[in-house]
This record gives sequence, C-alpha cells and structure tokens, in this order.
Amino acid sequence: MRSALRCAIIVLAALTAGIAQGRSATLILINGKVWTENPAQPQAQAVAIDGNHILAVGSSDAMRKLAGPDCRIIDLGGRRVVPGFNDSHVHFIDGGDALASVQLGDANSAAEFRRRIGKFAKSLPKGAWIRNGLWDHQRWTPAVLPTHELIDPVTPDNPAFVWRLDGHMALANAAAMKLAGLDRNTRDIPGGEIVRDRDGNPTGILKDEATSLVERVMPPLSQAELDAAMKAAMQEAARHGVTSVQNMWDSTADLYSADNFREFQKFARDGRLTVRIYHANPLRGWKLLADTGVQAAFGNPVLRMGNLKSFADGALGSETAWMEAPYADRPGYSGLASSDLMDSAGMYASIQGADRAGLQISIHAIGDRAIHTVLDLFERAERENGPADRRFRIEHVQHLLPADAARFAPLGVIASMQPYHAIDDGRWAEKELGPVRIQSSYAWRLLLDHKAVLAFGSDWPVAPLDPLMGIYAAVTRRTLDGRNPNGWVPQQRITVAEAVHAYTLGSAFAEHQEQVKGSLEPGKLADLAVLTDDIFDMAPENLDKARVYMTVFDGGVVYQKGS
Repeated sequence: MRSALRCAIIVLAALTAGIAQGRSATLILINGKVWTENPAQPQAQAVAIDGNHILAVGSSDAMRKLAGPDCRIIDLGGRRVVPGFNDSHVHFIDGGDALASVQLGDANSAAEFRRRIGKFAKSLPKGAWIRNGLWDHQRWTPAVLPTHELIDPVTPDNPAFVWRLDGHMALANAAAMKLAGLDRNTRDIPGGEIVRDRDGNPTGILKDEATSLVERVMPPLSQAELDAAMKAAMQEAARHGVTSVQNMWDSTADLYSADNFREFQKFARDGRLTVRIYHANPLRGWKLLADTGVQAAFGNPVLRMGNLKSFADGALGSETAWMEAPYADRPGYSGLASSDLMDSAGMYASIQGADRAGLQISIHAIGDRAIHTVLDLFERAERENGPADRRFRIEHVQHLLPADAARFAPLGVIASMQPYHAIDDGRWAEKELGPVRIQSSYAWRLLLDHKAVLAFGSDWPVAPLDPLMGIYAAVTRRTLDGRNPNGWVPQQRITVAEAVHAYTLGSAFAEHQEQVKGSLEPGKLADLAVLTDDIFDMAPENLDKARVYMTVFDGGVVYQKGS
C-alpha cells in the first residue's frame, strides 16, 4: 500500500511539474515568462511541444532535456507567453473581406466619408458592388446620419451598401435602392426601420431587419473573393495571436452562412487553416442539425459546429437596442425587438427544441429589456428541459439591468462580451441612455462579482481583431476620444489576469473546449502567443502599446513580428 502510494505521489509530482515521460519535443520555447492559466502551475519559464500538443511546462533547463533529434529551440529573451487568444465572437469572412473594401471606420466627417467612397468606386468595374465600409457617424460634427444623396454623385455606376460599424444599420445609394425596388411605397418590416425624409422617401438608411431589402439582391462573394477574404482573415488572426475564433451568423438576413462554412471546410480539408473555428448556424434552422444528430461542439480540432445564434434586438449606435425605458434623446422610443423575439412563442420553441437536441444556443442581446427577456427564455428552457451541460450564451450583454447580473451564474449563462465596444461607445452612450443606466453598461466587474463566466471577443470587423486592445479596454475603460483618462464608468474595470482569462480559458469554456485548449498544460493543444511586453507588469495606460511578437498554432510558428 505504501509503495503504491509513494508511486502515485511521484507520478502526481511529475505531472504537476509539467514533465512528461517517454516523449520528446519538436519545439521548445525557453527563457520566457509563461502565464499558463493552470492553477496547479500558474507560471513557468518554458514550454515544450510535441507535434501539435503541449508536452511539458517548466524550467528552461528541464524543457531542454526533452528535445528530440530535430527539435527547434527558440529563446524568448524574457518575453511574456500566454495561451493562444480565443475570440468568442467574430464574423470571419466579413472581416477578411472588409480588409479589401472601402475603409470608412476613421472617416471623421461626412465629406471624408463621401471622398473615400468616391475614390474606391473609381477602382471598381462598372456594376460592382461597394460593400462593408463600417462607418461611424458619431465621429462627425454634427453626428447626423448620411443619406444616399451624399454618395450618389460619386457612385453613378456602382450600387453601394455600406454598413455602420455596429452591423445594424447600413446606407444604400440610389442604384442599390433601385435594384432592391425600394421607394416611398415600400412598407416597413417587423424588427426593422426604413428611415425616411419629411416627404416619406427613403433616405438610404436601413436598420436591422430592413437591411434585408437590399441584402437579398446583392450577389454573393465570388469564389476568388471568398478565398482572398479567408486568407486575409487568417493572416490578421495570426498577427494578433488569435488561434481560435467563434464565427457567428452575421445578421438576421444572413444568406451566406452555408457558403462561409463550405469555405472553412475547404481550407480545413486542404490543411490550410491556421486558426480553429467554431461555427454558429441560425437558430431558426435548428432542426436541420438536430435531425442529423449533430450536437454542440461536433467536429475536429480545427473546425466544429453545433452552436446556434439568433437575435433579440439591434444595437445602441443605431438606436435599435431594445431598452426598458425610452432613449434619453428620443422620448417615447425604446428601440426594437427582433422579428424572432416578436414571435416569442416561436423563438422559445426553437430554443427548447434545440436545447433538447443537445445544441448550444447563443442570443444577441444588447439592450436591458432584450437581455432580461432572453434570460427569462433560458430560465424557462432549463426548468422544462431539466439539467444539462448546455452553456447558453448571451452575445454582447452591453446594457444590463443591475439585478440581472445575479441571474447568469445560477442559470449557467455565459456572458460573451467585446470589451473594445465600451471604449468606443463610451464616447457617446450617455447621450443615448442618460447617467444612471450607463452605470451598468459593459458591467464586467458586476458580472464577475456575481460569479458569471465571461468570454471575451471582438465582434470583428465591427471592432479590431486585437485581444490586446480588448484587454486594454477591459482594464482601463479609457474611451477612444481621450476624455476619460481614469476610465468610463471606472467601477466596472477588471484586472489584466481576469481579462486574459476571459480571452483564453473563458472563451474555451464557452465553446465546450476547456479540456483541450485555453491553458498551457501537458496534453492540451499547442496554441500560444508570445508578447512584446509583459502585460502583467506594465502601467495599465500603456497596455495598448503591447503587441504580439510570435504566434504558435498547432505546434508551429505561424507569425513572427518583423518576419
């Protein structure tokens, strides 16, 4: 008995020290400062990798001894190492395509907006669509919405449909509206708004469900465009240390979810994926997956499915987030529930059926009324379907009723949030919500204090695909306009360690993968990021200066700064 116990202790000690027996390393990183996310061994000096899995974590000397005959050893020179970042909410193909489209995100005036669209139009063949854009009228003085008359003269030969950065409002030019048959006689559709002038004519601005009026006549990306977008997106991910993404259904009118998944499959089959993808399909089509027996997190280490997404409302910047009380600058108006949520019985039936089938459910909810309503639907499904490891998710959780923060942990609902939005929207959110409601906007501290699981992401291309900027936002809450040096709603700030956890192990948990990735420990997938600076030992206000030095994906170096 004592001998057996002694052997068990020796084995346990070896595992705790991160030393594996009988195997050799193909890649070893030494002389680093390794943040493992493993409570049994929080920090180390080096990591040894065997193929695409972590072999051991420990001291540089110990890891050197594990080198195989063709092992590559990289001296990190004291740089900080963290698990590969896992972005819990992206629109991956859209992000890659946006890199090649007109860039409107930092256009600081209507004149600059018009000039850039006009210049881009000249680079296109006649009839080609102008897409994406991701403009922000809140940068303009005054902050007024653009109209089609602003860009019609510079886009005479090209239909244009350019999106506001939140993805819930877009501007169509006259050519696009003509192709869509959109005019003063077009009726509004549930869950959307056609903005009109005083004579009832469409201005070109379409909100939420109304964007489908134009989206349905837009041609899909060509195969060449899809391939280019995919390659650009993977390069962008590698540059920012992102080794996993959770790809979301793009909009309530998304027609291309299947095309995007086929593209992911093609790259996976060819062995070209340099990022792991968990793909979400529309909730309304849950039976298509359920009838084939697919359940949450089905697939292989690089490509999986089984998550379903729906929408409860719109976005604050478009004034379509669904709020309990009216907008501060728009008396009597409280935003829009989505068309899915307007049929709450139908939406609940989908949630209940998909949950019974073992599928995961993620609901976009930004306004406090939308969040509260989704929590009610999840609570009912848990009560009626019984215990399960379901991991319901609410995407964004931006403007929360304070009392609802305590509901997430008991219900096992994950708060999938994007911290960069806070330092962006914080420039103008008080104008929309008033000084009281913003106190529980982007309420990371409040949620963590109530033991909720946070999973961090970017919403790329709505925001930059840069976890380090997200960490900066979560830790400082310093708005992009420089007007909040001590933080916007500073009581909701969190620590660097909490933010890194949300971007790694928290996001892995949100996709049922915490047993295989999200931390640096023996047996887990060999995904990690090496940083230029030690984010755990630098002034918070300087966190935005940190960069990724090297990205290791599946045991191989896929990015190195300056290389």
